[in-house]
Amino acid sequence: MIKQIPVLIIATIFLSCSGDKAKKENVQNAEKAEQDTHSFAEPQQAVVKHLDLRLKVDFDQKNLSGIAIWTIVNKTGTDEMVFDTKGLEISRITLDEEQEETFFVLGDEEKFLGQALSVQIKPGTKKIHIHYKTGADAAALQWLNPQQTAGKAHPFLFTQSQAILARSWIPCQDSPSIRFTYTAAIEVPKELMALMSAENPQGKSKTGKYSFTQPSPIPSYLMALAVGDISFRKISGNTGVYAEPSLLDQSAWEFADMGKMVGAAEKLYGKYLWGRFDVLVLPPSFPFGGMENPLLTFVTPTVIAGDRSLVSLIAHELAHSWSGNLVTNSTWNNFWLNEGFTVYFERRIIEELYGAEEAKMLEVLGYKELLFTVKELGDKSPDTRLNVDFTGRDPDEGVTDIAYEKGFFFLKSIEEAIGRAQFDNFLKAYFNKYAFKSMSLSEFENELETQIIKGDTALKSKINAYGWIYQPGLPKNFKAPVSEKFIQIDELQKNLSVPAIAGLTSKISSTNEKVYFIKTLPQQLSQDKLEAIDKEFDFTHSGNAELQCAWYTLAVKNNYAAAYSKIEEFLIAVGRRKFILPIYKELLATPEGKQKAIEIYKKARPNYHFVAYNTVDDMMK
Repeated sequence: MIKQIPVLIIATIFLSCSGDKAKKENVQNAEKAEQDTHSFAEPQQAVVKHLDLRLKVDFDQKNLSGIAIWTIVNKTGTDEMVFDTKGLEISRITLDEEQEETFFVLGDEEKFLGQALSVQIKPGTKKIHIHYKTGADAAALQWLNPQQTAGKAHPFLFTQSQAILARSWIPCQDSPSIRFTYTAAIEVPKELMALMSAENPQGKSKTGKYSFTQPSPIPSYLMALAVGDISFRKISGNTGVYAEPSLLDQSAWEFADMGKMVGAAEKLYGKYLWGRFDVLVLPPSFPFGGMENPLLTFVTPTVIAGDRSLVSLIAHELAHSWSGNLVTNSTWNNFWLNEGFTVYFERRIIEELYGAEEAKMLEVLGYKELLFTVKELGDKSPDTRLNVDFTGRDPDEGVTDIAYEKGFFFLKSIEEAIGRAQFDNFLKAYFNKYAFKSMSLSEFENELETQIIKGDTALKSKINAYGWIYQPGLPKNFKAPVSEKFIQIDELQKNLSVPAIAGLTSKISSTNEKVYFIKTLPQQLSQDKLEAIDKEFDFTHSGNAELQCAWYTLAVKNNYAAAYSKIEEFLIAVGRRKFILPIYKELLATPEGKQKAIEIYKKARPNYHFVAYNTVDDMMK
């Protein structure tokens, strides 16, 4: 059973201005949402502070085995410490340096959450030694055989802990509200390198043994491990890239602006506090664009387009070093406190380095995606609120454009209400004040009230925080963003005859322009128009995953057979959820397409991470 913890006291800034029953109910629901219903841990009783992790990586058995030694603080003198686990095999647990064996019990399995691990402790217990190994189906671990890597010679392992999968490879208090430092000793096959979300080596160890230190407190979802045939290349003073040797040159060239991005970010919102900012290019089965693990961002190889056109993803993961890693949403019900801030920050970095129009194009594309998501979920759906309640559901459902784009536009509306300079001052102070802490919704609302609104009722009405946070859909007074480049493309779209398509590449050149062009084409197109567009742009044979996804989705909708072999190759080779889900969805819309989807998925599923195939499995039902 999910624990019950005291209800947090929510800020009353909205209740004070209205007795409206609906508003009161929404704020009461927010109080409930600020409990972390996705963790069994009871940090108000006893909480972790430091982890000493000792693991051996076994590719033959496909498991991790070793000890998690937790330094704890027993706040109340309780005789029980509760951890989150999922599929772990616990062999024994001992206490403190005397290694006194203690009683423990695993609770009933709960969907999404796994099992509570209750450990008997003493009032004076300082350390808990948990001896364990991971299960055969540990959701956070993806074991790749050599054929699934770029080099084809060695196996590869990587983890994905967000949102609540850290518990499947480490017994932990798996809540974003709980932070800890860690050290680790990892043993791997001698020919491979191990890397973590910590201070990392830049070359292989001859013994296969690696030591790691993370001196800054992080939440469990930022625990990360990767093991493979990996090499390193320096980019700038405190930035570099890791990749399989065959991808290293391409990766280093693609990410050449990383140092500039760090400089632009620091100029905006203060010093980068994590030491290094390195990137690891993972095999293509990685389910996300990137994962902002501290000191070592994981990225998909789909960002390597050969023209640096998709580096906004690197800017996004860098921005997480402030919004998310430094100041973290306290529960997954307010995921937007991570992602909305990060999208805003990302676009400011892009504007600083590549100009206002480039940032504006990203803004318009984001707006289009947001409208699509709101329409798909329904504009009255509670899941289109920023404050969402995922109790009883997998918080991974929160990875939608609501958290990212609606969160961004809310912050953008605050900037427009008070001016960019004042908003920048607010954000810089916000990151400084709450560095290495977790942020609840009520705390954010209090910051907004005391630092920006300051009792100004007209400004409060203009910002309309209540509407953005607690109401579904988009506020009625919201103004859609505009891009001059895209207005020109809209004009070209008006009379798009087959002869008019020839020569369009001279007018539509950048990746963002091409993506917009594809996504604003009529949903039903004749075969001759599709052929003419493909002849002009060669979208079917593009190496740019953003263009491939947009074009292949349109191709399926219009039964453009010339693209089908490339669509199959793409779905088998790429595991990034953002790109595969729209194509599968379109295939599943017709009986003929569904048969194709089933045939392709049989070949593709072994290459996907749990996070990806878990979603596609549901789609196939």
